[in-house]
Amino acid sequence: MIADSYYHVYNRANGFENLFREPENYRFFIQQWVKYVSPIANTLTYCLLPNHFHFLIKTLDEESLSENFKEDRTLEKYKTFPEFISFRLSKQFSNLFSSYTQAFNKKYKRKGSLFIPSFKSKEITSDDYMTRIILYIHHNPIHHGFTANLDAWPYCSYHDFFSSKAGLVKKDDVIEWFGNMKEFNRIHQLGSLEYEKIETSLT
Repeated sequence: MIADSYYHVYNRANGFENLFREPENYRFFIQQWVKYVSPIANTLTYCLLPNHFHFLIKTLDEESLSENFKEDRTLEKYKTFPEFISFRLSKQFSNLFSSYTQAFNKKYKRKGSLFIPSFKSKEITSDDYMTRIILYIHHNPIHHGFTANLDAWPYCSYHDFFSSKAGLVKKDDVIEWFGNMKEFNRIHQLGSLEYEKIETSLT
């Protein structure tokens, strides 16, 4: 991963376990996401399902990252700042998964890993893919049979766009991508464009 770039970040539970067993798990994961990911990236969309999750993020620019990690002693180990940034971005996600797993294991008296070891971070390289991945993430609960309606799954950023409250996602950036709120809503109601094509590309 590099600075100032868009990524589709996703991961799932190891084996047949669930990452989230009850509402408190979803809340705590978002809390940890804010703690570890907000210093490195802005969140544009997300969806949490019982055994996996999807996020669309934009990593911060080098100046912001430099300011956020200016006290990081590991910086001196790297020959270039981009090399350090690549390490730091991955490390923040590693810390997120580790912290959540430790709390989850303690709560449910389990041991061992919870997430698949290598999370996926796919760079968004075209305008078309950007639009489709936003729709893909918001339609994920429908695709997996958890709900029949976009606004019926509580652990998805789709709700945020219809709330006046400030939340995790950068709503204005996403709405601007579609042009305006009316167009954002219209395109979402059309369905997940080429959903199966995106699903295939993730495997």
